[in-house]
Amino acid sequence: MTRDVIVVGAGPVGLMTAGELRLRGVDVVVYERLAAPTRESRGASFTRRTAECFDQRGLLGRLGATEPADSHFGGVPIDLRGLAEDHHGHRGISQFRTERMLEEWVFELGVPILRGHRVTGLRETDGGVAVAFEGPDGPGEDTAGYLVGCDGGRSTVRKLAGIDFPGTEGVRGFFSADVTGIDTRKRRIGEDLPGGSMVMAMDLENGVTRIVVHEAGTPPRDRDSLVFSDLADSWQRLTGESIHHGECRWISCFTDASRAAAQYRRGRVFLAGDSAHIQPPAMAQGLSVGVQDAVNLGWKLAATIAGRAPEGLLDTYHAERHAVGEQLARNARAAIELRLTGADMDPVRGIMSELVAHRDTAEYLAGMLSNLGIRYELGKGDHPLLGRRLAPGRELTLADGTRTRVADLLHTGHGLLITTGQDDGAAAHATGRTCLDLVTGTWTTTPDEPLDTVLVRPDGYVAWTAPGSDDELTAALDRWFGPAARD
Repeated sequence: MTRDVIVVGAGPVGLMTAGELRLRGVDVVVYERLAAPTRESRGASFTRRTAECFDQRGLLGRLGATEPADSHFGGVPIDLRGLAEDHHGHRGISQFRTERMLEEWVFELGVPILRGHRVTGLRETDGGVAVAFEGPDGPGEDTAGYLVGCDGGRSTVRKLAGIDFPGTEGVRGFFSADVTGIDTRKRRIGEDLPGGSMVMAMDLENGVTRIVVHEAGTPPRDRDSLVFSDLADSWQRLTGESIHHGECRWISCFTDASRAAAQYRRGRVFLAGDSAHIQPPAMAQGLSVGVQDAVNLGWKLAATIAGRAPEGLLDTYHAERHAVGEQLARNARAAIELRLTGADMDPVRGIMSELVAHRDTAEYLAGMLSNLGIRYELGKGDHPLLGRRLAPGRELTLADGTRTRVADLLHTGHGLLITTGQDDGAAAHATGRTCLDLVTGTWTTTPDEPLDTVLVRPDGYVAWTAPGSDDELTAALDRWFGPAARD
């Protein structure tokens, strides 16, 4: 059958993409090569901005209790106290827990997940994409208007689409495992050891400890041949502690390879998450940036399918997210070199420690690592919020006296035109534009900069302000939501 969208991969990014699409009425299906959900947990933390993305869809509370994650760049701690905003991420959350939450959400929305379906080929057709697969009942083919590859760093979709994946090859090998029954000192941001080695130990839930080890000189390993004693032996050589008695729930290995796809879109095929960018999990960025890819792409693709997208809207996905992926790859390389080069890097570490003691430097690095510092080119103007996300926790007091957060207003996945009543023409501008909600109220706390009217995209980013924007509101509405419907 022909669907609107096929999403390949039922990890956090694929599930978030499917949910974002279905929230807006798109007929979407998820293909997953594994026959059953895995309990593997490659990701165990996510950034502040990713937590905000979940909050914008009413999902953050479903994860239950979390704990704040400290920030560092290449092992150099960043003091987040005293910054203008809270940049702490969330840690100790197994990827399995995040996937389970997202899977429950997409099931509620009615998205089918076809497990045991491995994509083997694709070809573009007139007005769509044909996807060949091997399923439980043998080979088959499905068609859709669009295909989104969320199938990991070794992405089949990316390879079949012929999209290049430039970057650096991995030269260092790391071990990672989830272990129970051990009692070791926690090293939550990692502990650097002489000669360029590193160990990390972080609590997950239910008595599980996430262990990461890099022993200087260890080359990349074959994942299939890795056993727990390899990691435990290395841990004991580096720390003098034995964890051999622990029960290994999951073990894997990774490298310091860092890449970003040359294109996030080729025709009707899109890439998101690790399919589009890979980097060592040194700063809890991979899952986080992938979820933000999904939130950026979902509303744009849905608007296109519904026939209400303005010209060029889909092209802004690559324009906005590719720059983030390239910065991620650059940051990861820099952080790994800073952390693991050994004594030769000590002078640079010393300078970095001095620099991050200055608030401006700490704020810049914290914004880069929390993803709160992302700014898109969304229009000309001088308002400091233009192109940045509107903090989801910011409150409005409505006409009836009730208070609501920006995050709560974004649960529907619609855009927002928020006015304080200073611009009486805002309602007229919003008329006839689907998936745009007009909200009138007053800011519960006076903004640092005047903000009488603000246009917020469905992903939470500010596309227009009054005062502050040089363009007319109608031009911004047309650019992001298409022309108003005519009677």
